[in-house]
Amino acid sequence: MLRRLLPTFLLAFALGIASAVLFSRRDAIDTPAPATPAAADQAGPAPQEPDASGRGDEDAASSWPDDAGSPEEVMYAQPQRMQDALDRLTPRIPDRANLYLIGFAGDGSENVFRNEVEYLKRLFDQRFDAAGHTLLLINNPGTLKDVPLASLSNLETAVDAVAEKMDRDEDILLLYLTSHGSRDHVLYVGMDPLPLDQIGPDDLADVFADAHIRNKVIVISACYSGGFIDALKDDDTMLITAARTDRASFGCGTDSDITYFGRAFLVEGLNHSESLRGAFGEASRLIDTWETRDGEEHSFPQFAGAPHVEAKLKAWRGGIHLGPPVPFVPAVKSEADDNLTAAR
Repeated sequence: MLRRLLPTFLLAFALGIASAVLFSRRDAIDTPAPATPAAADQAGPAPQEPDASGRGDEDAASSWPDDAGSPEEVMYAQPQRMQDALDRLTPRIPDRANLYLIGFAGDGSENVFRNEVEYLKRLFDQRFDAAGHTLLLINNPGTLKDVPLASLSNLETAVDAVAEKMDRDEDILLLYLTSHGSRDHVLYVGMDPLPLDQIGPDDLADVFADAHIRNKVIVISACYSGGFIDALKDDDTMLITAARTDRASFGCGTDSDITYFGRAFLVEGLNHSESLRGAFGEASRLIDTWETRDGEEHSFPQFAGAPHVEAKLKAWRGGIHLGPPVPFVPAVKSEADDNLTAAR
């Protein structure tokens, strides 16, 4: 499971952390389109796309914290961080379909992505009866001491470990990734100054190649995320993306607590619907309304269904007690006081 970790460590020391970040990110990430003016009731709905350096707003998250240890120490701590997180997963509940959740917040320079996956975990723990089956990977200065990094290596480890714990034919894995995305369909992964690999469609497909998990739901909240669909779609995978292959999505930056898609799909859709398809339908309508209001080019979220997976999701939903809506409370508040609630 840890077969990708050693090369990452060697890269950090052989090439030097700073130079690795400088060159690998500039090659992988496109330059974004200019931001459009903000709407009056929500400042700066920035596209979920990084600037030419591969980073979002430099002021969005603090620099490397003094109490996190050195970058070298953080990298060497990852196997233990992952083991601790995996040890907290509880055994599957017999005689019913179980759902396992992995949340991945890729960009450590903006708090919005951390907020999104931490809310995702609360939502599924409290509303969808998944407590003990949820695991987070986060790049953020505030979580370096406690939470495994959102890296390709840790994602591969997490998927392989969950595959060992679940019934691969009957249970469901839901993977939710949120970060910036580039025009050439690369999901940005960054926690400066660590040399983390970026994630393209084929990389994500490779993560699942040997896991043999039959029922998968992959949700990608990023610009141009529709570009991942062709590489991942099959009869055993439901895919939901925040944008079409050629469109940006919105809502990141220092003025946002959660992305447009995260707000629409999680805070609104999944709090008002019992199904992922129903939540997506509500999210698409809301995003269309918000983008029209703000004068943005429409992102056109995408849904690629898989009948076999939808049948398993229905069986899972029939075996759980649905909890009440879960209000959104960000772990880190944005500069704008954007108060979101799940209640209507």
